Amino acid sequence: MLNLQQAEFAYEPYPIGLIRPAFEANIYERLRSTYPGKELFEFKPALGNKYSLSEVNNASLYADFIRTHAAWRDFYTHVKSDEFIEQILEFMKGRHIDLGIRRYRAASRKPIGARASSLSRLLRREELSARFEFSMMEADGGHIKPHTDAANKLITLVFSMTAPGEWEPSWGGGTDIVLPTDRTRIYNHVNRSIDFSDVEVLRSLPFDPNQCVIFVKTFNSWHSVSPMRGTGRAALRKTLTVNIESKI
Repeated sequence: MLNLQQAEFAYEPYPIGLIRPAFEANIYERLRSTYPGKELFEFKPALGNKYSLSEVNNASLYADFIRTHAAWRDFYTHVKSDEFIEQILEFMKGRHIDLGIRRYRAASRKPIGARASSLSRLLRREELSARFEFSMMEADGGHIKPHTDAANKLITLVFSMTAPGEWEPSWGGGTDIVLPTDRTRIYNHVNRSIDFSDVEVLRSLPFDPNQCVIFVKTFNSWHSVSPMRGTGRAALRKTLTVNIESKI
């Protein structure tokens, strides 16, 4: 379902890649055109100014949406498969990003909305699971503060869900790779967030249609979305975030 051929990677200060296009055009349009409405989302101010719909946030509405939309049901089934996790791990390994996982059982084959059950022992006593979140931010001031992601995350994929010409580059919305200006704060395994004034932007990956930003969680995987500049605009920065996670 994913196009993993056209990938460009940078490796400092941590591995991060940009995949374009992320989906075949017809699959992308089916997903983009049926992206859920804002009324289903839960406002999440903890890391900034964003809205979320996921297995955690408004879980029953999320499950109902997946069940009633065939394109998203197919995507859900794909993400929850053993093959998806294996595909992404092999893809990253082929880019010299080897997480050292040789043997695992995916803790992800479950009915929509159900809780994952315990499975047999895995390498490093881990279970791997995959899930995805619908996320949106307002063009007028939406943002995500600098952070490194939760300690149990292994790999994150962020897909843009916007139509060509729908998003104005001058509004911002890119994924910023940042580091604290006070280098004694670089180590952040526990995912504390800090203010935008406390980081420098090393690189920004633009928010373009049908692309995927993919990166690994590390002690220094600082990233953010700077406050967007679409003053007075009702537009939304719509994304799909897929996480591969471990349970120890």
